[in-house]
Amino acid sequence: MSFRAAPVTELSEAQMHALVLYRDAGVLIINKPAGIAVHKGAHGGADIESFFHHLQFGLPRVPSLAHRLDRETSGCLVLGRHPQAIRRLGHLFSSNQAEKTYLALVVGAPQQEYFTLDTPIRKTGHGARWRIELHPDGQQAITHVRVLQSGEVSLLELTPKTGRTHQLRVHLAGAGLPILGDPFYGVKEGKFSAAEASTMLHAWKIALPYDAKKTAITATAPLPNHLRVCLQLFPVMLNVVKHLDAEWLDSSLRSE
Repeated sequence: MSFRAAPVTELSEAQMHALVLYRDAGVLIINKPAGIAVHKGAHGGADIESFFHHLQFGLPRVPSLAHRLDRETSGCLVLGRHPQAIRRLGHLFSSNQAEKTYLALVVGAPQQEYFTLDTPIRKTGHGARWRIELHPDGQQAITHVRVLQSGEVSLLELTPKTGRTHQLRVHLAGAGLPILGDPFYGVKEGKFSAAEASTMLHAWKIALPYDAKKTAITATAPLPNHLRVCLQLFPVMLNVVKHLDAEWLDSSLRSE
């Protein structure tokens, strides 16, 4: 039984089409798999952007990223299909109008059901050795947290109100609740370390107020298999998994 997401090196047209959660004339939302970067990086390896040509659906240009997700993070990834859409989406993300909701499986049990993490964060280090740290002189960073189930490990619903690099991972680690499998900010040894599991962070939902005259564009990404397998090992998580599956199914039916 593996808690690791399989590395992704190639995605066919059919596989890319199967990832689509939402599509209209200007916007695509796909369910990014864990284990693949969103774009080419200094360390090489596969990136999902290289397969965006499979998502043109008759349009002349390849869609473009509207934001980023970390390599090990799965879930809702937004693309723009033409220049006007890309500009509009860029504004929504840069002005923090895109409403993002994540799921994170963390080590430890929070003391409160609802709380907010708002310590500023900053980048430190250079080159390949950079990382993010909590620091009073850093950039504003706000993360709202709701506990869905707690125990030896806890499942959290995260709503970031700012979009800083590694914000969720650093905030949770600083609160003594490191994300299971996080190679940079998580526990270093044992069954909850990155040696045993992929980073258990999933971009679960997104809502985009794209057109002021219409309701927001929404999408929900199903639980990735590695997170599901891990959750099902803990009996207290089984009802939560059923609820999350039902919510995804309801969202899928409403989008058809």
